[in-house]
Amino acid sequence: MTETDRRIIDLLIAPSRAWFSPRFYGMENFPEQGPVLLVGNHSLAGGTDAPLLAHEILVRHDRLVRGLAENVLIDVPGLRDVLHRWGIVRGNRHNCTTLLEQGEAVAVFPGGGREAMRGKGQKYKLLWEGRTGFAHMAIAAGAPIVPIAMVGGDDIYDIVFDGDHPAMRPLRAAVTGLGLRASLTPPLIRGLGPTLVPKPERFYYALGTPIDTSPWRDAADPHEAAEELKAVVKKSLEGELEFLLAERARDRGRSLLGRTLSAVGL
Repeated sequence: MTETDRRIIDLLIAPSRAWFSPRFYGMENFPEQGPVLLVGNHSLAGGTDAPLLAHEILVRHDRLVRGLAENVLIDVPGLRDVLHRWGIVRGNRHNCTTLLEQGEAVAVFPGGGREAMRGKGQKYKLLWEGRTGFAHMAIAAGAPIVPIAMVGGDDIYDIVFDGDHPAMRPLRAAVTGLGLRASLTPPLIRGLGPTLVPKPERFYYALGTPIDTSPWRDAADPHEAAEELKAVVKKSLEGELEFLLAERARDRGRSLLGRTLSAVGL
């Protein structure tokens, strides 16, 4: 990555940093070198919160986090070139394994689009049923897993209707018509008032203790090993999410109003 790229990223990230005023915990848990798989929760605003964490890692550790994008994004001409320039590749097992074998830091969100298109009442819930691919890849590559918890992204928008609501039937039909799963139907959302301007909720991030995957490498049953590792990672990530939710509950600066009042000594 060139210095010009870094300056461009700094400029693009600056408005989000100012609007969401992020706080970071456990950044010392990020490995300075070698392969690492960052495994996180996918929020309703995944395209907003994850880049802030990747930028913080780039600034503090001088490491570029490689992301895995959905096919629907990589297939868009122009956008594909931008994503590739900044280290994001098509999300599949081959690409992820290759990056880990090359010693890269890779971020994955096992819940994928289903977790991002969450319904009402599912804030910060890990929807990982049947999702063991990340565990298989980490074990095969001998890469440690660092859980990354992110809180705030599920609060900057309110869900008016989720994808399962009867009112969303036409959109559901359009999604399935494109060959996608109905569970990927995006919800109808609103931010500030009736607009799509995100609410200025503070973002909180926590990196958990790295999980050594070597104990599962020589398991007789690789599928059972992946299930066990998934359970360990899920429990760790849920713990980090609970920690962040508690931190947020104590934080007067969670909202823009709170931050403004604190800034003037009130």
